[in-house]
Amino acid sequence: MPGPPRVGFVVSRGVGGAVVRNLVRRRLRELIRARLDRLPEGLLVVRATPQAAVASYAALGADIDRCLERLAAAPA
Repeated sequence: MPGPPRVGFVVSRGVGGAVVRNLVRRRLRELIRARLDRLPEGLLVVRATPQAAVASYAALGADIDRCLERLAAAPA
């Protein structure tokens, strides 16, 4: 039985140096925190691509919203 949503973040070296990776991880964590009510039960893994390093906060939020909509529409 799945529990509350758990989220893991994958931000590889391809995204950038340590400072950039941590910035991307912090942004993603905050964006997900604001959307916890929309997350499904169980485990969700968010993988950052190199484009995340140069994307604006608003663009990252829009990408997360789009992915959550696709996840909600997917058959169980």
